[in-house]
Amino acid sequence: MGKEKNDHDPVLCPVGKLFSELEEAFGKKSKFFEHMSNSRIEFLKAIRTLVDEKIETLEQKSTEKSGKKSTKIKVE
Repeated sequence: MGKEKNDHDPVLCPVGKLFSELEEAFGKKSKFFEHMSNSRIEFLKAIRTLVDEKIETLEQKSTEKSGKKSTKIKVE
């Protein structure tokens, strides 16, 4: 029988669960886990790149909006 779920088990995202199960199966000292650990670092760096690009896009939009000036129109 497998583990029974109880109220005290943490909920992990699928990626976190994968790494947790691989660590249990192969141990932290294996060459396999070393590669997997490095891939986790690369995955997080990729996410950071996406966040940085979005921040840059939002900052550019903010700068473009603040650069526009209103024009007074004389109404008769």
